Amino acid sequence: MTTTTPDIATASEVTFPPAFRWGAATAAYQIEGAADEDGRTPSIWDTFSRTPGTVRNGDTGDIAADHYHHMREDVALMAGLGLTDYRFSVSWSRVQPTGRGPAVQKGLDFYRALVDELLAKGIRPVLTLYHWDLPQELEDAGGWPQRDTAQRFAEYTELVAQALGDRVRTWTTLNEPWCAAFLGYAEGVHAPGRREPEAALRAAHHLNLAHGLAVGVLRETTRPSAEVSLTLNLAAVRPLTGSAADADAARRVDALANRIFLDPVFRGHYAADLRADTAQLTDWSFVRDGDLAVISRPVDSLGINYYTPTVVAAGSHPLPSPWPAAQDHVRFVPAPGPRTAMDWPVDADGLYEVLTRLRDELPGTPLLVTENGAAYDDYADPAGQVHDPERIAYLRAHLEAVHRAMAAGADVRGYFLWSLLDNFEWAYGYSKRFGLVHVDFASQRRTPKDSARWYADVVAHRRLPHA
Repeated sequence: MTTTTPDIATASEVTFPPAFRWGAATAAYQIEGAADEDGRTPSIWDTFSRTPGTVRNGDTGDIAADHYHHMREDVALMAGLGLTDYRFSVSWSRVQPTGRGPAVQKGLDFYRALVDELLAKGIRPVLTLYHWDLPQELEDAGGWPQRDTAQRFAEYTELVAQALGDRVRTWTTLNEPWCAAFLGYAEGVHAPGRREPEAALRAAHHLNLAHGLAVGVLRETTRPSAEVSLTLNLAAVRPLTGSAADADAARRVDALANRIFLDPVFRGHYAADLRADTAQLTDWSFVRDGDLAVISRPVDSLGINYYTPTVVAAGSHPLPSPWPAAQDHVRFVPAPGPRTAMDWPVDADGLYEVLTRLRDELPGTPLLVTENGAAYDDYADPAGQVHDPERIAYLRAHLEAVHRAMAAGADVRGYFLWSLLDNFEWAYGYSKRFGLVHVDFASQRRTPKDSARWYADVVAHRRLPHA
């Protein structure tokens, strides 16, 4: 693993190195559709989205962007953008419907065909094994708070690796385990919709364990040159003021947002302050001898998902919160600045903060920005065009932040825009559009937005065009 940072142009010209990886990202449940075809059974997101009151407008991912039937068209769109990489996830319940037992070959065949199509177009497949779609039968058995789910994940990893390990070079074990654990099991706004803070902490540990077990499987099953990674949505946590109380609020959130994953994966322990903060909820006895050695198996890179910063102050959060034990000590404060359609503040400095923090804390670990993007209220005009200048401005600012971080010594190897297509945006349903490509969900017509052409120009020239 090299630790040298590639040469980049001077700050006056935002140009990226020749080997820099340019991609877009998606997730299986958000785009595939075909929810009950070829042996696929419900995941927790099928169940959650079909439960009244959980998803805006009662939307589900049953059809989504119908990528299952439009896969070749979508890969052609990627090729037209000049992407070097495509980050996608595998639907666990499409491959292994009950979370146990042999694979369904028709499910694997879809991913075999996708990978072959990508390779034929010169696009590197970047495969994520878990993007939140746990088979419902495993949730019925207790889900991620149960230790057995980590072992089931290792077996599923082996099935996928045996099928695709000869062609996929870049593997990501988990996407944003923080969301899976805390939004799903503490706040209940994501599947499976449980509000059990202690269970969320157990889920976080078992997700970490699942990651470590999967790393071992991938090392044994894929080619030696395979790149094994993990993707985290690390928070850029800022105290509102310089007071000691606000600094302690930031420390608490940093422990639950960032260090609960960074410490066991890269340092082989859970921090003492995290354990102390959560002592009234759990004694952490679910961490068994040997777990941390498994979790801290070396990875080849770390993926970073970033959208907006987190500003906190001393206080309390009166509503059900994804922050076990912190909600009685922390008040979340809206950051200033313009906002996306998600009402998320636009602040590219937060991405710079995260990347340079990792430069200092994890020297020698290559970084990939595996998700970054923005939702805006896009629509096709009478001429069929989709103009999205706000998204272009957002992307420019964040790519400039990546460039600044690289100039400051952060070893960033690539950037994956979220998302290739407008899709099912989790609890927001189809009300929010993140895509480079507009999808008319009634007709499944794809229309590249202005931002798609802008991004294609960036990729082609490895340079941000002049504003």
